[in-house]
Amino acid sequence: MTTDATGLAPDLPGLGGQDAGTVLVLRALGLGDALTAVPALRGVRRAWPGRRVLLAAPEEVGGWLRDLGLVDGVVPAQGLAPLAWVEESEAVSGAPPSGHVAVNLHGSGPQSHRVLLDTAPEHVVAFASREAGVAGPGWDPDEHEVDRWCRLVTAAGGACSREDLRLDPPASRGRHVVVHPGAASGSRRWPADRFAAVARDLAVAGHDLVVTGGPDERDLGARVVADATASLAEATGATGAVTDTAGTLDLPALADVVASARLVVCGDTGVAHLATAFGTPSVVLFGPTPPSAWGPAIDPERHVVLWHGGDGASARPGGQPDGYRGDPHAVTLDPALDRVTVDEVVAAARALLAVAPRRA
Repeated sequence: MTTDATGLAPDLPGLGGQDAGTVLVLRALGLGDALTAVPALRGVRRAWPGRRVLLAAPEEVGGWLRDLGLVDGVVPAQGLAPLAWVEESEAVSGAPPSGHVAVNLHGSGPQSHRVLLDTAPEHVVAFASREAGVAGPGWDPDEHEVDRWCRLVTAAGGACSREDLRLDPPASRGRHVVVHPGAASGSRRWPADRFAAVARDLAVAGHDLVVTGGPDERDLGARVVADATASLAEATGATGAVTDTAGTLDLPALADVVASARLVVCGDTGVAHLATAFGTPSVVLFGPTPPSAWGPAIDPERHVVLWHGGDGASARPGGQPDGYRGDPHAVTLDPALDRVTVDEVVAAARALLAVAPRRA
């Protein structure tokens, strides 16, 4: 994309007054969505280094990103609901600050654009939407989620890239393997008995397993642990422990468990993006959404993506076959995810564990 003398793309508004004021960023989505936007948030800092950056997002996710120093404050938000300008202990007097810049990292518009337009910003950085009357770069539906938001913010003067995904990892890895059987929708949730079979195999090999899940996934976690440990009784010799933490970890604690793990096995969900950010090796199972759009965007040697949505191939990130898109919000298991077998997940996990350091 060409730029004018200011260094800005000609289809974006001029962005003056960068030494003071506020930048309001909308990303009122879940953990995985938030993590894919981390490079763009860093780009926002670079574009407006003197401004206070507020993130409109769910409180837990936004608060965690604030504590990491990626933003300065949180405007609690869910989806496309109107924004309530009350920012924790530092309230914004019930009204948006004047002259602020609004950055839409939520969607292509027009609905999300209008959520920000209702705050009366001085400037809007967003993808073009004729319906909302907003100018900007064009939306590419096939673009990787990380690249999409980097392109938008870079066009506004805030250089950022996939490398900005990285979060500081722990000094050393633990002994445990994370198994995360949950996902927000049934179409992206591999069957619990298959996760249990993978957990059993790794425990028999002597690996300690930690099963994770959200508050509404306690029953799922308990079922995976019960099935895995029941079959462990038939194993001979020493086996690893299988620990159920589903529903017991807040987001910072979950991040610590993933960051210190030797391996993560999960579906296309937020935990996979935590593994990418912390450089934790992972086996990620994809179904309705192609990994070329949401898969690990850095360190391909650390991650194995299993997907049978194109020509049936399974591969490390990069060059995965496209040609299939299911419904990521459907209730029933996606056919592409259903074709992923226990044997191939176990094989991928063993291969990564064979090269992953095992430090206490």
